[in-house]
Amino acid sequence: MERKLFLFVISFSAFLLFTSCKRTGSGETSSATGMEYNNQEWGGFEKLDYEGQQTGPNLVLIEGGTFTMGSTAEDVQFEWNTIPRRVTVSSFYMDQTEVSNINWKEYLYFIKRVYQSYPQVWIDALPDTLVWREELSFNEPLVETYFRHPSYDDYPVVGVSWLQAQEFCKWRSDRVNEVLLIERGVLNNNSNEQMDSETFNSEAYLSGQYTGSVRKNLENKATGGERAVRFEDGILLPDYRLPTEAEWEYAALALVGNQAASEDEVITDKRYFAWDGNTARYKKRDKYQGRIIANFKRGRGDYMGMAGNLNDKASGPGPCTSYLPNDFGLYNMAGNVNEWVQDVYRPLTSTTLNDSEDHDLNSFRGNVFMEKVLDEDGKPVEKDSLGRLKYRQVEDDTLGLRENYREGDQRNYEDGDNDEFVKYEYGNYTLISDKSRVIKGGGWSDRLYWLAPANRRFKDEDKSDRDLGFRCAMVRVGGETGNGDTSGNTFGPQKQTKRRY
Repeated sequence: MERKLFLFVISFSAFLLFTSCKRTGSGETSSATGMEYNNQEWGGFEKLDYEGQQTGPNLVLIEGGTFTMGSTAEDVQFEWNTIPRRVTVSSFYMDQTEVSNINWKEYLYFIKRVYQSYPQVWIDALPDTLVWREELSFNEPLVETYFRHPSYDDYPVVGVSWLQAQEFCKWRSDRVNEVLLIERGVLNNNSNEQMDSETFNSEAYLSGQYTGSVRKNLENKATGGERAVRFEDGILLPDYRLPTEAEWEYAALALVGNQAASEDEVITDKRYFAWDGNTARYKKRDKYQGRIIANFKRGRGDYMGMAGNLNDKASGPGPCTSYLPNDFGLYNMAGNVNEWVQDVYRPLTSTTLNDSEDHDLNSFRGNVFMEKVLDEDGKPVEKDSLGRLKYRQVEDDTLGLRENYREGDQRNYEDGDNDEFVKYEYGNYTLISDKSRVIKGGGWSDRLYWLAPANRRFKDEDKSDRDLGFRCAMVRVGGETGNGDTSGNTFGPQKQTKRRY
């Protein structure tokens, strides 16, 4: 009896040992092969328990949907460049506020400290403070104070071009991802040791061309050792960028606030501005009733009302969190400063491409398809002197092979009668060129008309102005709902005070 019991104990122990050796992974098996995920014995293929995309600093999740893009009111300018059309925008993230002076000062400080061998990088990033100079106006104090003095730290940065905004977005993307890796314990904070080409860059890190100061890499399920973070881990955030015109207009209208309480897809009232009604005064019966909603020029010579009872309380730009946010929780989507968006400007946008129904999802004009410069082994070539991977525009012969590439890089309009593309002859017939970029929202020196989200103007991408700033956006990775829902999953402190207009 004792011998049988002894053999049973030995057999059971062996079974437990075999089971523990066999099941070293997550226990979840593939629905395609039956092989176990995250198990060395089955090859170590990794399947992540993805927690969803984190919400980056100052970002607000904008749930996507369909809306009428363009003006639904009378076109008093008779420009016919905001013809209404129905489009859908996927969910995305947008800055709650405009990029502020203190944000830009931090950017300048970083690139001056890190790119010491390349002072031109810092010089190229300086805002043009001379935009404040104007004929027959004493704005000289603002030339010296608006950007530099701490009293304007929380005001929107102006005097920056579309090209400068692009560089800021790249810098911001890298800094946020670097902080993510530091907070996760993958890298040590070596900010004071970074210099020139050895500055953290997200793509250089993912390609193995930046190592940094490693604290503890992730476990390699295939080998049992360690490995660096990969794109497939879902840890690093997508790039910050300028919003598209469709995204910006959708976020500004914020029709989510006018949906019926029922589950039906019903918008109870359309909007001409970023709020209900056709005036710029707050209507709700509380302490805000009758107050000016946005910062704009009410009439000739009237920028802020009369002393003792100022209306918008700002003769120029106001602080980034001034006035009431819209129903997405976004501040100053009308007034304060105009904002750059990503699109190349073209009038009659909705009539191009023969109104193809393939272009009503995430509408955008201005794709320029780029590809990494690869070596003979198919790996990215050595990063540049600023620590970034090298890119080049997709060549024409490749564009010819791929119809979607050719149509995606659409800047001119198609003549349906002749089946030809009509190009804009800059300087001969028009001031529009491939450098013309859309600006939206109206600013502190604009009349109320320009505050309507549908209205649009343009400026060359290398120009700037005293009433023109920007805010950043970011794609939402994955579906609109379900896995990836980021409710409460935020990165850093978030101020998301929402109040109906």
